[in-house]
Amino acid sequence: MSQALVLRPSAKVNLTLRVGPRREDGYHDVHTLMQSIGLSDVVTLTPRSGPFGLMSRSPGVPADRTNLIWRAAELLWRAMGRAGEPRDVHVKLEKQIPAAAGLGGGSADAAAALVGLNQVWGGRQSRRHLIDLAAQLGSDVPFFLHGGTALGLGRGEELYPVDDVARLGVVVIKPSFGVGTAEAYGWLDGDRAEGLAVTPARRQELEVGWAGGPIVLGNDLQAPVARRHPAIDEMVAACVSQGAMAAAMSGSGSAVYGVFAETTARRAAARLQRPDWLVLLTRTLTRREAARRLGL
Repeated sequence: MSQALVLRPSAKVNLTLRVGPRREDGYHDVHTLMQSIGLSDVVTLTPRSGPFGLMSRSPGVPADRTNLIWRAAELLWRAMGRAGEPRDVHVKLEKQIPAAAGLGGGSADAAAALVGLNQVWGGRQSRRHLIDLAAQLGSDVPFFLHGGTALGLGRGEELYPVDDVARLGVVVIKPSFGVGTAEAYGWLDGDRAEGLAVTPARRQELEVGWAGGPIVLGNDLQAPVARRHPAIDEMVAACVSQGAMAAAMSGSGSAVYGVFAETTARRAAARLQRPDWLVLLTRTLTRREAARRLGL
């Protein structure tokens, strides 16, 4: 391949996230329903002779081995049986998915790197093999090689694709602060040890076009994070006040999303604007749409 390859990995939200006790290996078993949304980064891979390169002008984004894209490159290079360091490609990352938000931006970029580098380097790794490699990079990286709507078990890497949900509007709110994944899970463990409730008191049902009826939104990490950052509950309430059919924190936060009918989402996004909130308008994606953006 001689031309640049442009991929647009999509973010996700967790429609449900139930978290089990902390395991001996430090992880938690989860039961989560993940959903692709239209918010995406841009990953451009350009073949060129010389050492592997990674560049991003986005503030706070590392362009070294600490970035999951670089780690994905090293992992795939070795899986292809090649010696030394990865080379002969330059990757440009343009961030649009907020970091430390629970939207999976870094994981989505890593998945895009696996797909794109496999093509640029002329590899013949199957999607199944790429998914196995993705699981070594992070618990939710494999999801982005499926996309659409999927049930995640284990650490989240054990995936079961399910029927696409109906096309729905989504408004994402990212506050001025971020939340680390380890922080959120640590707060959950601490609150449980103290006997504090983690299950939301308000039951939220969301019709997604499934014959089996509505799904029940819920995130076990939301209450512990909101105890430390009350703005989480404020953002959820703001979405509901603007007509959201349901609203919740995504993943470990700090982003909150509201689900709307597409016809009302734009107006809600305009009304939710605040100086200390980044408000983003998007929608749900089907599995086919998410795969196409990732070059699959």
